[in-house]
Amino acid sequence: MDSPDRLLRCFLRIAELKSLSRAAEELDQTQSGVSRQLAALEAQLGKPLFVRTGRGVTLTEAGQKLQEAIGGPYRAIDQAVEGIRQAHGTTQGTVRLAIVHTVSYYFIADVVASFVSTHPNVNLSLMGRSSADVVALVEAGKADLGVVYDTAVDTASLTVHPLFEDQMCLVTRQPAAGRPQGEGIDLRGQTLRLVGFPQGYALRRMIESAGLQPTCVTEAETVDAMLKLVSMGVGDCILPCRLPDRLLNDYGLQKVKIAAPLLRRRMVAITHAERHVMPLADTLLACALQVARSLEP
Repeated sequence: MDSPDRLLRCFLRIAELKSLSRAAEELDQTQSGVSRQLAALEAQLGKPLFVRTGRGVTLTEAGQKLQEAIGGPYRAIDQAVEGIRQAHGTTQGTVRLAIVHTVSYYFIADVVASFVSTHPNVNLSLMGRSSADVVALVEAGKADLGVVYDTAVDTASLTVHPLFEDQMCLVTRQPAAGRPQGEGIDLRGQTLRLVGFPQGYALRRMIESAGLQPTCVTEAETVDAMLKLVSMGVGDCILPCRLPDRLLNDYGLQKVKIAAPLLRRRMVAITHAERHVMPLADTLLACALQVARSLEP
C-alpha cells in the first residue's frame, strides 16, 4: 500500500509537470503506476484533482487547494534535509552531469579532476549529449547540472551560470599556404564541404545562422568521428578553437582561424530553477566556475 507521503509527492510532481507521462518518467515509474497512485489519492479525498486535456492535465479547484496547502511545506522539508546534509558534509552519492560533446576535450576534464580530488567517494556520472538533450535532461531532473551553449537555453525553468566564450575555427588537413600567420580565413561566399554535427546541434545551428551555406557531406555525433573523417579527406569541419593541438596532431590536422563571419558562442552551466540544487551539485558547479575563470580569453 502506498504511503500518504508517496501519493502526495506523486501529486505534486504531476501538478508541476502538468503531465502524467512526464511525471512517470521523472519519478522512474510506469505511467500506469502514477495513474494508480493518483486514483488512490483522489479516492481518499473524494474529489478529482486533475482534468485531462489534449496536452496533459490541469488542476481542478480541489487540486489547486491541495497544491497550495502542501507545496510549501514539502519544499521546506526537502530544503531542511539538504541543509542538514550540507552542514555535516556530503561525501557520498551520485552527481549527474550532462555536457555537450565538445567540452569533454578541453574543459570538463579539469572540472572533474578538481571535484574528484576533494570528493573521492562520489560517483560522478557524465552524459555526453546534444545541446537540446542536455537542456531536456536538466529540465526533467535526470541531470543535476548541464554544460551547454547559451543559445540552446530558451526556458524560464533553468538557471543559467555563464562560464566562458568559445570561438570556432576551421579544422582541415590542408596547409594554409600563402596566408599570413594570424590573418585567418573569410568563409563568406566560399564553397565549403563540411563534416558536421546533425541537425539540432548548437554548432550546426551556429554555422547556418551565420549565413554560411556549406555542403554537409556527412554527419557525425562525436568529435573523434568528425576528426577521423576530416583526416580521410571527406571534408573540413568547424569546431571550438580550444580543442587541444595534440588531439588534432594525432589525426594530422590543423586549425585555421576564421576571420569572418564571427562564430562565437557563450558556454554556460545550467541548473533547474525550481528545484533545490543538491550540495554535491553545488560543489561541482563551483568547480566549473573556478576552472572557467582560469581559462584564457
